[in-house]
Amino acid sequence: MTATAHQALEQADELLALRDAVERRLEELLPPAAEQDLVGIAVREGVLAPGKRLRPLLLLLTARDLGCELASIVDLACAVEMVHAASLVLDDMPCMDNARMRRGRPTVHCQFGEDVAILAAVALLSRAFGVIAAASAHAPACAAELVGQMATAVGTQGLVAGQYQDLREGARARSAEAIVQTNALKTGVLFSATVQMAAVAAGAVPAVRESLAHFALELGQAFQLLDDLADGHTHTGKDCHQDAGKTTLVALLGADTVHQRLRAHLRSADRHLACACGDGMGTRRFMQAWFEQQLATLAVQRPAPR
Repeated sequence: MTATAHQALEQADELLALRDAVERRLEELLPPAAEQDLVGIAVREGVLAPGKRLRPLLLLLTARDLGCELASIVDLACAVEMVHAASLVLDDMPCMDNARMRRGRPTVHCQFGEDVAILAAVALLSRAFGVIAAASAHAPACAAELVGQMATAVGTQGLVAGQYQDLREGARARSAEAIVQTNALKTGVLFSATVQMAAVAAGAVPAVRESLAHFALELGQAFQLLDDLADGHTHTGKDCHQDAGKTTLVALLGADTVHQRLRAHLRSADRHLACACGDGMGTRRFMQAWFEQQLATLAVQRPAPR
């Protein structure tokens, strides 16, 4: 076995162990749901349905590359996943994207109703902030900064602004620069909060945090371009052609140009990550392997007919 193949197997085993740790802790952190507690059941469905767990894995690997003990930050990783899940529940609502499928299952509002879905999203956000604030391994000042990072990502400087722009301006003719700005808010800010929380937990110096900020911005752009390219494919577990009528970069520039831009973002992201993490290669290997796998899947999948 070559050294590269051995490293790949080791990383696969490690990622599986980290995913299992996140899944177990999510199960513990979410309140149990009685049979008649539809909100509680919806909360658990929104979070525990099979997902990529990309953001919690990113937080754990980045923190470890920065010298942080993983046992102290699993709860932070779970909180990030709760926020992400809440954003998906709201994003899927009929007043927004009106999606019917998510992660290969009916969306939360389709299963439980719009009222329950909204309450479940609010409950998830509340629980996430509670988990961050209660992270016992961190000093009060550190916990306050962790909460602040997530609050900025969720609010009118982050996810809320990005979703609003996507809803109100997505169907209009827009420049590539305007689309990039929306993508940064809609996708990049939560990646930024994820790696900055890892940096705070690890006590990283300002220069490292600045490199991580640049990394997250590039990663967010790459991830959104990948998502746009995947629209219409049947392997995503989501509704096909959700972007029909939207001015995405794929619609504006074409798939080939977007592929090139995505690769450029990934190269830039890797350079910034190398500056931040030094000899720590776990996060870099993970991100490289994850995107290569996703792009390979796109290459062999045929888009669904409209």
